[in-house]
Amino acid sequence: MAPVTGIPWTPRRRPTKLREVPSHLLAFVVACAIVIVIPGPSVVFAVSRALAAGRRRALCSVAGNALGIGLQVLAVGVGLGAVLAESAAAFTVVKFAGAAYLVVLGVTAIRHRHATAAALAAPTDVPALPGWWRSGLDGLVVGLLNPKSALFLVAFLPQFLDPGAATGPQIVVLGVVMTSIGLAFDSAWALGAGTARAWFARSPRRLSVLGGAGGVAMIGLGAGLATTSRAA
Repeated sequence: MAPVTGIPWTPRRRPTKLREVPSHLLAFVVACAIVIVIPGPSVVFAVSRALAAGRRRALCSVAGNALGIGLQVLAVGVGLGAVLAESAAAFTVVKFAGAAYLVVLGVTAIRHRHATAAALAAPTDVPALPGWWRSGLDGLVVGLLNPKSALFLVAFLPQFLDPGAATGPQIVVLGVVMTSIGLAFDSAWALGAGTARAWFARSPRRLSVLGGAGGVAMIGLGAGLATTSRAA
């Protein structure tokens, strides 16, 4: 009689655990939140655009600005950020280009402040407000032409890179995380300023003054950028 053989025993596999989030990535998220929560140039731009043109166009500008910062992150990843850090000429060109663009936006907002108020009362008759795509493009240009943020990225990002892993993918991940956090905070500021603008919109005169104030803020931001230096 043949011996009875039992069913082969197979060790039970433990359920696969979710891959743990690297500690340096968590530290990066915390550091980004601390840095971004402090109002900076992107917040001033978002608020001034919200005051001058309203929430929706401000959100388009915020999205464009976030895309510009994301492209700066990629530029840092391929070494272009180091060029700004080492070349005074390159830094100066980018700095004044960004400052000039902000001043133009501010002057435009001031010149059109009365037309903006009229456009709110009769939007089909007075096309004074910038379009959504134009608002997004403005934000993109402002985000790209801010050399100070590029220098910040050059100094900030390497502290959170894992030396044992490929640099490129890490730069992309950190860039997505940073731009997402910045997008959330800047959007909150834009929405808050846009809500305040709704009260001013009840009076064309108040709205006109507010649009001018937003333009002055953009000019001030451009002047601040023009006087900045490469020193941290």
